[in-house]
Amino acid sequence: MADQIILTCDDEGNFSGGYIPKEEGHTGSGKRHLAIAVLLFNKAGEVLLQKRKHRIFNDIWDVTGATHPLHLGDGKDETFEEATLRCLKREYNINPEEVKDLKNLGTFNYFASYEDGLCENEHCAMLVGEYNGEVKVNPEVGYGYKWMEKDEFLKDIKENPQNYSPWAVEGIKIYIR
Repeated sequence: MADQIILTCDDEGNFSGGYIPKEEGHTGSGKRHLAIAVLLFNKAGEVLLQKRKHRIFNDIWDVTGATHPLHLGDGKDETFEEATLRCLKREYNINPEEVKDLKNLGTFNYFASYEDGLCENEHCAMLVGEYNGEVKVNPEVGYGYKWMEKDEFLKDIKENPQNYSPWAVEGIKIYIR
C-alpha cells in the first residue's frame, strides 16, 4: 500500500487540491491530509478493537480500523464512507452490505512527530457502524482483535490511553461528546 495517493486538506478538512504519496504525508512535518478512524459495534453493545501492526504504534490497541481516503485517478476521490468500507474489507474481509448504520460523527486534527522523521498530520473523520458477523483480522494489518463491552472500553481508553493508538484516543472524544 506504499503507493497510495492521499488527499491534502486544510485544518477544516477542505480539500486543498493536492494529491501526495502517503509517505510524503507522514515524513518530516508531513502535509495535512484526510484520514478516517472507524469503530464497529455489535448488537450486544460491544466494540470491535484491533491489535494493530504499525511502524510507530505497533502491537497496541486501536479502534476497528483506520486508513485514508484515496485518490483513485480520473478525477475520482474516495469519500470517507468509501474509504471506511474499503478499510473494513481489507482489514477484516467485511463486505459493505454487512455494515449497518454507518455514520460520520465528526472530525478532529491530529499532529505529532516521531522518531526516524515520521509524523502524523491528519484531519481525521470518526465513523461508527454496526456489524454482527464473523471477524477475521488480515494478518498483514493486525495481530488480533477483541470485542469489548462499550462502557468498559470507554473507561479503559480514558484511564490507559498509552495502550491505544493516538487517533483512537482522539476519535473517542468525538464519540462521547
